[in-house]
Amino acid sequence: MKKKKITSLILAVVTGAVLFAGCGKQNESTGKAEDDGKISISMYMYDRSMFKEFTPWLEEKFPDIEFTFVQSFNTMEYYKDLLTRDEEIPDIITCRRFSLNDAAPLAEHLMDLSQTEVAGTFYTSYLDVNRETGGAIRWLPMCAEVDSIMANKDLFDEYNIPLPTNYAEFVEAIDAFEDLGFKGFQTDWFYDYSCLETMQGCAASDLMSLEGTQWRMAYESETEDHQVGLDDVMWPKVFEKYEQFLKDVRIEPGDEELQFTPVTEAYREGKTAMIRNTAALADDITREDGLNSVILPYFGETEDDNWLLTYPMCQLAVSHRVEEDEAKKDAVMEVLMAIFSEEGQKHVAAGTSVLSYNKEVKITPTSCLEYVQDCIDRNHLYMRLASTEVFAISQDVGHKMMTGEYDAKSAYEAFNEQLVDYVDPDAEEILFTQETAYSNDFGEHGSPAASSLMNTLREAFDDQIAVGYSPVASTSIYPGTYTMQQAKWILTARNAIYRGEYSGEEVHRIMEWLVNVKEDGSNPIRHRNLMPVTSGLSYTVTEEEKGKFHLEEIIVDGKPLDDHATYTMLLVGADTFLEHETFCNCPMPEDLKAKREAYLVSDFSSQECMQEALTKTKQFVEPTEYVTIMQNN
Repeated sequence: MKKKKITSLILAVVTGAVLFAGCGKQNESTGKAEDDGKISISMYMYDRSMFKEFTPWLEEKFPDIEFTFVQSFNTMEYYKDLLTRDEEIPDIITCRRFSLNDAAPLAEHLMDLSQTEVAGTFYTSYLDVNRETGGAIRWLPMCAEVDSIMANKDLFDEYNIPLPTNYAEFVEAIDAFEDLGFKGFQTDWFYDYSCLETMQGCAASDLMSLEGTQWRMAYESETEDHQVGLDDVMWPKVFEKYEQFLKDVRIEPGDEELQFTPVTEAYREGKTAMIRNTAALADDITREDGLNSVILPYFGETEDDNWLLTYPMCQLAVSHRVEEDEAKKDAVMEVLMAIFSEEGQKHVAAGTSVLSYNKEVKITPTSCLEYVQDCIDRNHLYMRLASTEVFAISQDVGHKMMTGEYDAKSAYEAFNEQLVDYVDPDAEEILFTQETAYSNDFGEHGSPAASSLMNTLREAFDDQIAVGYSPVASTSIYPGTYTMQQAKWILTARNAIYRGEYSGEEVHRIMEWLVNVKEDGSNPIRHRNLMPVTSGLSYTVTEEEKGKFHLEEIIVDGKPLDDHATYTMLLVGADTFLEHETFCNCPMPEDLKAKREAYLVSDFSSQECMQEALTKTKQFVEPTEYVTIMQNN
């Protein structure tokens, strides 16, 4: 969203938002000292991936700090919306989709970190990317994700096709595989990030030229009174290269609708030789499938023109409110130093291939990066331009180039026109008006906002029970008007929906899976605000020790759960969070999983479910008390 649009967004928020200034500012969100003397620090995570090794490590490393971790949303617009609602941002915020252009409206609410000890641990060149015109640095980049071309080396070796080292050889390899009946290159063109990254990646050498870097500096520092469009020297070359790239990878009608799963499945099955993806996925496929996957660069005319596309796994910033309390500030700075240490970054990366921006941090790349070591050594690491508007416009213009509606010239003109006057279509549509506020702070009987959300979702189908697992709500529910995008921000993610009939005994086993620490020590909860959120059902647990719970009683309609009765149940959640060994390592019992899979509501996610429910309720409904926690004395 352009800066000149922010003012109109703030004015559009109804006056009820002012009356809700206190919502979400209880102890767990503000980070004020608790009764036990601990300093509380609230930290919003851009994605559930940060709950793998990172959050447990922080809690173990800082036992005297009370952390509150919330899965938020991976966009600056999410945090801007908090401010328009007169809500305070948390102590530490993270975001992967980042540009100074997007972040500028948040600047006055964030600390200047340029003179801190942690800033001194970075290579200056990487900090300068985030430096404002006045010299302030408010965002620090976490280790870099590598997102370029992934190749099935086993397939190359089997058919004696050499791995390409320049663009001409890249095209020759595609042609050779196509002649053999394979797809040479494919990606999930449906998504905005694939359009953005392939568009910028194939022209990285131009974007990193003098003209390219000068244009980017101007764009990142634009003001309300001076909007920056595309230049007429470098950007026409980008679209000419992208037009040629789409032809050379043999884009076909309908490819613009290709999504992640079918593309990666075809790659895993050996039907596609190369796809656009990350070093992290290359590591996973090599380890899990035994398919030797390596990362290749975006190719130029010669090896010297090759570039890797990278981006920080996330950027971190600190609320300026932290400076009001010296003890709090010292604690936060200590936490930041730990996060950006070698140990901290390894826990963030959780075993995947990353590159560090810090001087003293040595993270050895995995073998999937051996064929791009020359790019790493020559610092040919292109950091993608990732403003909200560039993501959206890249998708719109890229898809129209794929369908043949735009050639390079008309694509350049359309992109430029949208860039200087960008309007987010989701942000413009008013969906409903919320009359009552519900905080997302986890209180004595759970999170009111999460409860309201699950109660609302249950309205879509009128089931007896609804259960949300893995992180459910990302923010408090505020009074005032809601656009489509603002409503989506209540949900942590676009999760799958399952519904069907279960016996009371099966409901009990599902709740045990979601709550109880397993015999091998695996824990499905770890943090209180990650407890399952239920509707039409309430439950009691015993906290045997901090963050470890045992299910006691389940109540439905005011009566104990009947093991022999049949209930209609709605399930919402992400299996990966609970099941994968790098997260909670708590797989669902096989018989329950098989039954639940049969209950999948196809092509209907939690977002669609919420939209349908809101057509009935007209706003988020009243929360209920769904959990009671007893202490094991």
